[in-house]
Amino acid sequence: MDFNREICFLAPDAAIPPVTTGVCELQEEFQSLVPSNTCFRFVFGGRVKESMPFLHGFRRIIYEYQPLVDTVLSIVGVEGSASPQARISNIEKEGALCHSLVEFLEKESQSMVFEEGISYALFKVAEHGLVFAAEVLLRYGADLNFEDPVSYYNPLHIAVLRNRPEMVQALVHHGANINKRDRIHDCSPLDLASEELEKLPCLRVLLHLGADINSSDKCGKTALLHAFAISDGITINNTANIQLLLEKGADVQAATEDGETALSSLVFLVKEALEGNAEDVRAVGRFCLAVTRVLLVHGADPGCCDGDGDEPSLTQTCLEHFDLLFPLAALLLQSGAAFRCSCRGAPCWTGQGLIFGRLAAALRENPDPEAAGEAFAGAEFLLELAQATSPTLPLTSGLDLPAVTEQDRHGRALLDFRRRVWDRESGPPPLHSLCRAFIRQSLQPWPLDSKVKALPLPDRMKEYLLPELAYKPKPGQESFKPHRPLR
Repeated sequence: MDFNREICFLAPDAAIPPVTTGVCELQEEFQSLVPSNTCFRFVFGGRVKESMPFLHGFRRIIYEYQPLVDTVLSIVGVEGSASPQARISNIEKEGALCHSLVEFLEKESQSMVFEEGISYALFKVAEHGLVFAAEVLLRYGADLNFEDPVSYYNPLHIAVLRNRPEMVQALVHHGANINKRDRIHDCSPLDLASEELEKLPCLRVLLHLGADINSSDKCGKTALLHAFAISDGITINNTANIQLLLEKGADVQAATEDGETALSSLVFLVKEALEGNAEDVRAVGRFCLAVTRVLLVHGADPGCCDGDGDEPSLTQTCLEHFDLLFPLAALLLQSGAAFRCSCRGAPCWTGQGLIFGRLAAALRENPDPEAAGEAFAGAEFLLELAQATSPTLPLTSGLDLPAVTEQDRHGRALLDFRRRVWDRESGPPPLHSLCRAFIRQSLQPWPLDSKVKALPLPDRMKEYLLPELAYKPKPGQESFKPHRPLR
């Protein structure tokens, strides 16, 4: 190939880049200063490195070492037209393929692009999960830390992304940095494995091999927060990933620099679900219930809002919409969640205030007698659950209810309901209520059913300890419901 110009750069031995790609990076610094058809000639410590006109990234792969990579992939049976069945058939003949691959690598070992070529080939075979081929390439010096010039992922990253647990194990055993983050997204292999249920096998392997479970990116996001952030409860459901991470020691209180936590992600999802259709809301509800159970078992506090009070807590959100999020509100109170803000107390919010406020709003939005009866029954049950855990709740007499009149049928019902609750709370809590609360607190964490049934107590007393078992949800209360205010 003829070039119109040639520029020569001289550098001492100390300037030699650790890998050949350093040459390309040096070229980029001068490309804006010279015509595009200029040939670069680099001299490092007396050794000459000639290059084609300025190449980088994907173009450099094609023009410099793609032919070597293509041949390696052809030998091991990875070709664009090859079917999965054909690849499986090839893998069954690993011995013969290894022999052919060794012969080719011996022949090409003196090539100027040999190391880069086999390193990129390692990236490709890692993508396809061909452990036998990776073993051969590593014996010949393939770089475990090679970065794909397009995606900037290394072989371990791509093995995780393509869900190749055997390849993940092989690469780590050969010395791959198990906590290495990519340069674009700042994601570790564990972060990538946590983001999809299909990658659970890789997640298990990485945790077994010692990946740092609480390592975070530059914004403070851990693998657990990655699993939450990408879950929508409809198309992506990472319940199993979240449970595994928490069981292996993930910090349930981990937070990013912006204050994002596992619980705040859940609050965002719950509030967003209220605006969806009925089917999607039910799906999100199932996901939220499942992960909330896991979070509670591992010590999450659903009643604490963020430091500035700008973002509501999970308990506050559920009680503000208790008629729409009834299963989750009941779950939180059964598990012993505080009935007021657990960070700043009653001045921030109380459960009674939220329930009565939502009850008044729900009666205005849907005055249908059946819906009103369901709302009253749900509110009374949640108040009873709260008293089962905290019998000395703040009284409801000082609640600021929305303006209602005795002439308003639902307004009268709301006032009557408040009077009943007031009468029940006005006196000192009876001894049996205090004992129930003490026993339930002693048996935490939730669930309590099996623990209570194992106690040497009469069946009637066990039933009293578990008021939730006596409540029969109304039709529709077993799942989330969308928010459909009247227009």
